[in-house]
Amino acid sequence: MVGAVNDVGSAALFLDRISATCGTPPIVHTAWHPPKQQGHPSLDCFVLCSPARSPTSAFPIPIYPSVNLPCAEISPKYAPHWSHPTHSHILYWDRHRVLRSLYQLVVRRWTASMALTSGLLTLTLDDTGKPFGTTPLRDEGTALAEPNQSSNSKDEKKMETPQKCTGFDASLSRIYRYHPVPTLVLDEDLCVVEVSVSHCTFSGQSRDELVGTCACDVPVHIIPAQDTSTLYGALRAAISSKEVQIIQRIHVKSKNSIYQLRITPIFEKSSLIFVVLEAQDTSKVHRVATDEQHTYMNETYKMLVDAVKDYAIFMLDTRGNITTWNPGAAILKGYSSSEIIGKHFSIFYSPEDRDIEKPGRGLARALQEGRMEDEGWRYRQDGSRFWANVMITPIHQFGRHVGFVKVTRNLTGRKAAETRMVAALEESAKMKTDFLANMSHEIRNPMNGMQLALAMIKDTDLTDQQLEYASIIEDSTSILLQIINDILDYSKLSSGSFPLHSDVVDIKGILDAVMRNCRSLLKPGVELNCSIPPDLPKSVRSDSLRYRQVVQNMLGNALKFTETGYIRLSTTFSPVESDPQTYIVTTEFADTGVGIPDFAVNTLFTPYTQFADSAALKYQGTGLGLSICKSLAELMDGTVGYRPGPQSKGSVFWFTARMGRIDICYSNKQPAMPSIDHAKDLLDRVREIAPRKRILLVEDNLVNHMVMLKLLQSLGFKRIGVAWDGAEAVRQVKQTPLSYNVVIMDISMPVLDGLEATSQIRGMGIDVPIVALTANALKGDMETYLAKGMNDYIKKPIHREQLLQVLWKWMGT
Repeated sequence: MVGAVNDVGSAALFLDRISATCGTPPIVHTAWHPPKQQGHPSLDCFVLCSPARSPTSAFPIPIYPSVNLPCAEISPKYAPHWSHPTHSHILYWDRHRVLRSLYQLVVRRWTASMALTSGLLTLTLDDTGKPFGTTPLRDEGTALAEPNQSSNSKDEKKMETPQKCTGFDASLSRIYRYHPVPTLVLDEDLCVVEVSVSHCTFSGQSRDELVGTCACDVPVHIIPAQDTSTLYGALRAAISSKEVQIIQRIHVKSKNSIYQLRITPIFEKSSLIFVVLEAQDTSKVHRVATDEQHTYMNETYKMLVDAVKDYAIFMLDTRGNITTWNPGAAILKGYSSSEIIGKHFSIFYSPEDRDIEKPGRGLARALQEGRMEDEGWRYRQDGSRFWANVMITPIHQFGRHVGFVKVTRNLTGRKAAETRMVAALEESAKMKTDFLANMSHEIRNPMNGMQLALAMIKDTDLTDQQLEYASIIEDSTSILLQIINDILDYSKLSSGSFPLHSDVVDIKGILDAVMRNCRSLLKPGVELNCSIPPDLPKSVRSDSLRYRQVVQNMLGNALKFTETGYIRLSTTFSPVESDPQTYIVTTEFADTGVGIPDFAVNTLFTPYTQFADSAALKYQGTGLGLSICKSLAELMDGTVGYRPGPQSKGSVFWFTARMGRIDICYSNKQPAMPSIDHAKDLLDRVREIAPRKRILLVEDNLVNHMVMLKLLQSLGFKRIGVAWDGAEAVRQVKQTPLSYNVVIMDISMPVLDGLEATSQIRGMGIDVPIVALTANALKGDMETYLAKGMNDYIKKPIHREQLLQVLWKWMGT
């Protein structure tokens, strides 16, 4: 039996069938056929035979002469069957070698091939592989058709078809014929026995052309040669495995598109009876698969959404009407699906939110940004409310907006916890503030007595050694006071309750004053100077107290860490481009001190950072100074920074602050303090006016009362009234309202505190200057006292110079 061969795959199929028919592996032999007529090319042939027979009883397979066959290996097993095995192209049935040797063969069916056997010769090759002789191929034992039998080979094919179709049910044939999918039905010999009308349309061939044709011939007209090996391999796999084979991608020439081919072998017991080939457009296959996938995903999504009970998940149409409702939504919002579907989702919002069109703005934002997330109060069916986290996402289908999906989560518990935490934080901050205020009061009161007593002792006749001891005590109390001030300032800054006030700031005056106060702290051999541009504005608007505090802290650090060399203070200013009424003032401190280690630069402005000789405790402090400077600079809309000094020696610290421009002269109700160049001049002037002035001292602490009284007397004041609480102070001022030039009033006192006493005095219309005297030195206290009607503020412990300035300020004019 001979099958059609047009490529490697079909050759392999064909040889499989020959092997099964003969019972033994076939042999392939090269032969040659002379031309039948003038001008007709000669035909090369393969002759296949069983090893048990002679080559002359082989089945001839004609091939096109244009084909170039690769050289085949000789199988030693079959060498004895051939007189010239070295020159014969012999191949034992091995799939790999068949695929190498049989390439692009075109063979006709058995009935058509027999016409070519007449006069077939066996070709003998010489040592170079060229033919040098032929031997007639005789027919022994096999009746071969005569040449004239081939004249009507097409009719013979058609005559065979009914025989092949025997047993193919007519109704089954009708089913396949009108199957909408392009379909071929093959018999056990792989000949076409039925064709669907859709296949004829698909391939461009008629049914008569296809029925009776071997399957190996059909694809030549439909698919390109490079895909035929895939087809034949799938056919062989389907027949051998008795399982359906699917070729996912095969090119169809007539449609110029990719199709999927399904090959279904049909067996009756162990005998192959039919093979069904069905072609499906991959775009349709993909669409069907996509639709199925979408259906599966939608069902899965619906199951997941329905299973969620903690989230309200529902969909809206493009106008915001509810179209779906999951069980979680019913639990959270109290509506059943029948009650809510079709209603607008704004039903969950408060009337105030609906008035400002918050629901519609949320949908618009979701469309614009791709998603919208919000938190706020939402309302249930029963009118109760809950704190909701809401996410709205637009849905698009084929590029068209079709609606929204909305997910709502109940965060009422979290909101309540946050509220409790905020309340607890505020309570904690209040407790901390109260504690610090009490601590400040309790520490400053005894320190006030100590410093005032020291000041008076130093004014007495002391030996040099006694004066040195007194100075040591005074320095120690000053350090302790600075530590307390840093702790209190940082506490206020960290709690966010550190206020800023807009005052008139004389930058040059502040720098000069700070430098004058710090010169006494210079170490021997250290030079301190200041550089101020001549065009620096005389006055700007900012918080003078905070600016001075940053300058004081940074210059104090430079003084502490500089043993030799210099400390240079400079300031510059520049207008803000976007706001000409605002200056950026930069103040810089350069020194030749110990410098900053590289490892400490990143934590330089972090609270409680200490690094220079900290192990030896050479430099004392809390580590809060630079952190406070950073916070204060940021409060003034500025920054702080550091860089190494020239040649990496020393340090350069700087800070900036935004300050407002002042175009007109600024005045306030407080009398301007005359410019006093030296503390001695101020002392002399106060002593000059003291005998004519009268002061009321209100202080409940015995030590402070006694020390303050002695200090005022040492300044030359003779007419000093005293009161031990606020109520007594109110009575004395009421009795002689015009007799007192200044009232120095403590804040924390029994019976009636200083603030309430001041309020009552002001309520009587008495405008006597009242100066607060207190150990409550938290930032913001001064503003509180001024708001209550007091005129000025002195914090404990009191320095004599500070007291002199305040007394001269209110009594010197």
